[in-house]
Amino acid sequence: MNADRHLMIAFEGTEPPPDTLALLAEGNVAGVTLFNAANVRDAGQVADLTAALRDAAPEPILVATDQEGGQLMALGPDTTPFAGAMALGATGDPDLARRVARAIGTELRALGVDLNYAPVCDVATNPNNPSLGTRSFSDDPALVAEMAAQTIAGLHEAAVLTTAKHFPGQGEAVVDPHHDLPVLDLDPVRLDEVELVPFRAAISAGVDAMMVGHYGLPSVTGRPDLPTSVAGSAVDGLLRNRLGFGGVVITDALDMAALPQGVGQIIDAVCALAAGVDLLLTTPDPGALKRLRTGLDLAVRRGLLSHRALTVSRRRIDDLRRRVSDGDRPNIAEVRSFEHLRLAEELARRSVTLVRDRDRLLPLPTAGPLLTVMPRPSDLTPADTSSLVPPLLAASLRRHHPDVIEVVTEPEPTDGDVAGALEMATRADRIVAGTISAGPRQARLVQTLLDTGKPVVTVALRTPFDLLSYPSAGTHLCTYSILEPSMTALGDVLFGRSAARGSLPVAIGDLHPRGWSA
Repeated sequence: MNADRHLMIAFEGTEPPPDTLALLAEGNVAGVTLFNAANVRDAGQVADLTAALRDAAPEPILVATDQEGGQLMALGPDTTPFAGAMALGATGDPDLARRVARAIGTELRALGVDLNYAPVCDVATNPNNPSLGTRSFSDDPALVAEMAAQTIAGLHEAAVLTTAKHFPGQGEAVVDPHHDLPVLDLDPVRLDEVELVPFRAAISAGVDAMMVGHYGLPSVTGRPDLPTSVAGSAVDGLLRNRLGFGGVVITDALDMAALPQGVGQIIDAVCALAAGVDLLLTTPDPGALKRLRTGLDLAVRRGLLSHRALTVSRRRIDDLRRRVSDGDRPNIAEVRSFEHLRLAEELARRSVTLVRDRDRLLPLPTAGPLLTVMPRPSDLTPADTSSLVPPLLAASLRRHHPDVIEVVTEPEPTDGDVAGALEMATRADRIVAGTISAGPRQARLVQTLLDTGKPVVTVALRTPFDLLSYPSAGTHLCTYSILEPSMTALGDVLFGRSAARGSLPVAIGDLHPRGWSA
């Protein structure tokens, strides 16, 4: 019994390397995951790549990616720049979530991708979570559940398979599993009433796969150091037996430091399959893949994995593969089509949120120099594509104002950045300061600008929680996205061309409750 059936492989390159084609030709591996940094140049290249992968395999394979929208656009800037989950949460419109998901799914199918690692079912309960951000719809379990269910429906309408993640829910994590093992200190009642609510909804909505994350959950596993992805009590016990999920379970990426790396990874891979996981998500490391294949085959030969359990697991995998649509794919012209761009604009316009305007600064006048300050977008975690997005704040305001001074700082502003912004502030009548997941250095820069006494509008360009870092700001908005449609919508709101229509999908500490809009 070959263990390759339990692998989602990956590789480096915009064309499939010979060893990947040979492995696919053997007909054993379940499928391939595409990553932005490893595999994507443009839409035409992705379509050619996925066609080559499918042609190499003697039977249907799963071609998967993370096309969530917002801060995780795995198929690159040629796809439509939808603002993402938290922007959808700010609209409060499940039907819009379904329409956006259907558009994303149509583009995935056009590019040859049949399995999306979405929706994110995590509940954004912890403002200090370093890896979730705007990938979550809300801090309200019921809203997350409704939005996730409609996302699944929309992707299914486009004939794309779906994955709910990151079971059992990572909202309370205080470290990124890419770097360490987060431990979730959640009692069973809290888990049942918050974290598990969206996953139940996803199961009811017919989600095809479930991605289990690498988190310590002692209330379920009995140990803080045992990742849920390798724990039978979490996978077979909680997910399959208690929640009744009968579909495919896939791990989050195996290269995360929440798991041992190197040779030790093989032990956890064996444990994951023994725990009830079906698919192992590998990354583009040929050495790691070779070790993993060798180790799993040896584990099967040594009887460390139940032949009966593996047979049942393979039935689930093969059933998922058979559900890959064999119908005609949409034309590649659907990717970033006019209709989809209009939908992205609708999402952006309906999500921009005015949190407060105590200083009565809005709408901004078009006379007098205007300073914009924002950090250069960067990838805050490895599960991020923000670094591919240019800083667009100044450009969005220049559509309305003839005299915009632009300052773009480092992601963590240096002393020189602060001094430079302060010097430019002396030349401006008003300031618009944007922040992206503001830490102490961004907060210091904003506070320095506020202390000038000049009119300052602050904008959280990612998570609304930034206001906690500079609570004295009197006029504050949220966009939930740095992508072009959201920046354009922000400019329209700032200059009174349109109203801010969104409401907060999360509470900003004790400053503003969920649902608040000024």
